[in-house]
Amino acid sequence: MMCSLLHPGLILILAGLLIPLCKGKLRTAVVLAVPLCALAVVWNLDLTTSCSTSYLGFELQLLRLDALSLLFITVFAITVFTGSLYCCLQANSRELSAAFIYAGGAMAVVLAGDLITLFIFWELMALSSTLVLWSASNESSRRAGMRYILIHLLGGVVLMAGITAYLNQTGSIALTAMQPDSIGTVLILCGFLLNAGAPPLTAWLADAYPEASFSGMVFLSAFTTKTAVYVLMRGFPGTEILIAIGVFMIFYGIIYALLENDMRRILAYSIVNQVGFMICGIGIGTEMALNGAAAHAFTHIVYKALLLMSAGSVLYMTGKRKCTDLGGLIHSMPVTAVCGIIGALAISSFPLTSGFVSKSMITQSAVDQHILWVWLALQAASAGVFLHAGIKFPWFVFFQKDSGLRPEDPPLNMQLGMILFAFVCLFLGVFPNVLYAMLPYQVDYVPYTAAHTLTQLQLLLFSGLAFFVMLPLMKRTLTISLDFDWFYRKLIPQLVKWLEQLLSIVSQWLMPIQNKLMTVSLLQNASVSNRTLAFNLCLVMFLFVITLIYYLLV
Repeated sequence: MMCSLLHPGLILILAGLLIPLCKGKLRTAVVLAVPLCALAVVWNLDLTTSCSTSYLGFELQLLRLDALSLLFITVFAITVFTGSLYCCLQANSRELSAAFIYAGGAMAVVLAGDLITLFIFWELMALSSTLVLWSASNESSRRAGMRYILIHLLGGVVLMAGITAYLNQTGSIALTAMQPDSIGTVLILCGFLLNAGAPPLTAWLADAYPEASFSGMVFLSAFTTKTAVYVLMRGFPGTEILIAIGVFMIFYGIIYALLENDMRRILAYSIVNQVGFMICGIGIGTEMALNGAAAHAFTHIVYKALLLMSAGSVLYMTGKRKCTDLGGLIHSMPVTAVCGIIGALAISSFPLTSGFVSKSMITQSAVDQHILWVWLALQAASAGVFLHAGIKFPWFVFFQKDSGLRPEDPPLNMQLGMILFAFVCLFLGVFPNVLYAMLPYQVDYVPYTAAHTLTQLQLLLFSGLAFFVMLPLMKRTLTISLDFDWFYRKLIPQLVKWLEQLLSIVSQWLMPIQNKLMTVSLLQNASVSNRTLAFNLCLVMFLFVITLIYYLLV
C-alpha cells in the first residue's frame, strides 16, 4: 500500500535502524534530512488520508490524518530535526538510533486510528525510550532505566487489559471518544494517564529523565507525555475527573520543582506541571479548551526542549547539574543563557512568547464554563510556574553567586539548535495566528487584550517579587526528593532485605532438622533424602527470585 510506505513514523523508524550503519558526515546528513522528509510527506497528504490493513481478523488503521494529528506530527518532526541538529556531532549512534525509533513510534501512535495499532507502537515507544535513557552508559541511568521500563511495562499491561475488555464489550477497536463507565475504558484511561505522568505513579518522570545524557533528555521530554495528551484528547475529551487530575499535577510539579536542587530535575518536574494544564483543558472538553490543550502541547514541546538544551549545554560544558555548584555562567555562556531565559519566559507565559498565546486559551475556557475554582487554580499556578522555571532555573544557573566556572558556549551545532527554538518561541508569541490556523477547531480567541495582558503581567510581577523576598528559602541543599517512588525505591527493597534475613534465620533453624532427616534417610529410606533435597532447591530458588527482584527495583 503506497500510503503505508509513506507513513512518516515508519520513515523515522527505518532511519533509526540505519543510523548505526552511517558514519561521519553521512550520519549527520541522515539525521537532519529524514525528519524534514517525514514532515514534507505528511504535509503533502490530504487531511482525509487514511490507510488500513487486515491483521488477525481486525481492520487496523495505520494512518488517520486530520487537523489534530497533523499538528502533533508537525511539532514532533520539528523537534526531531532540532534535537538532531543540537546533538548530531556529539551524541553516539546508539542514542540517535533509539531516539529516531522512539520518535517514529510516537508519530505512529498519533496517526493510529485503532487501539491495537496504538498499543503496538505504544510499547515500541516504551522500549526505545528506555534505550535512549540507557545510552548515557552510567550506573545511575541503568538503574533509573530499569525502574522506568518496569513502570511503563506495567502501564502497557493495564492498557492491553483495557483494550481487551473494551473489545469484548463493544466488538470495536476504533480509537474514538469514550467514557470511563466500564472496566475496559477505565483501564484504558489509566494506561494513558500513566504515560502522562499522572498520580500516583508520577515520580517515574523526574526519576528517569534527568539521568539521560545531555541530549537524550531533549528527546525524552517531547514524546511520551505528549502522545499521552494526544490520545486523551482522542479518547476522553470532557471527562471531568481529568480536571482534578490536571490541577493536582500542576501543583505537584510546582512544589517539587521548588524543593529541587538539580537543574534537570527542576525541568523534569515542570514537565508534569505543564502536562497538568493540558489534561485540565481536556477535562473541560470544550472546543476552546481542546484547542488550548493542543496549542499548549505544541508550544510546550518547543520551549521545554529549549530549556533542556540550555541545561544540557551547561551539563556538557561543565559536567555539573546541581544549582549549588553553578552560577555566574552568563558571562562565559551568553548564547546559552539568553536562549535559556527565552525558554523560561515562554514557560511562564510571558506576553510575546509562545506560552502566553496557548496557556491563556485553557484559562479562558475555564472562565467561559464558569468553573471558578479551576480559573483560580490556574491563575495561582501561573505564578508558581514563574517561580520555579521562569526565575529559579535561570537565576541559580546563570546569575546568583559566581561559581568560578568559566566554560564557553557549546559547539556551533548546539547553539544553532537553541537559537532555532528560541526563534520559534518568540515567533509564535508575536504571530499566534500561525499556530491557531493549525488547531483542530476554529479559533475565535484574541490573546492580546488589555485584560489578558495586564492580568498576566501582574501575576508575573508579584511572583517575581515573592521569589526575591524569599530568596534565602529558595536556595537548595544537596537533597533528592522522593514521593510515591519511596514505596518501590525504599520500602519494597527494605521489605525484601527483611524477608531475606527471615528466610536465612528459618533456614538456619531448619538445618539441624534437615541434618537429622538426612541421617535417618541414609539408614531408612532414600526417598526422604530426595524430599529434603527438593526442599533445599525450592528454598534456594525462592531466595534467588527475591534477590533478583530486589536488584531490579534498586
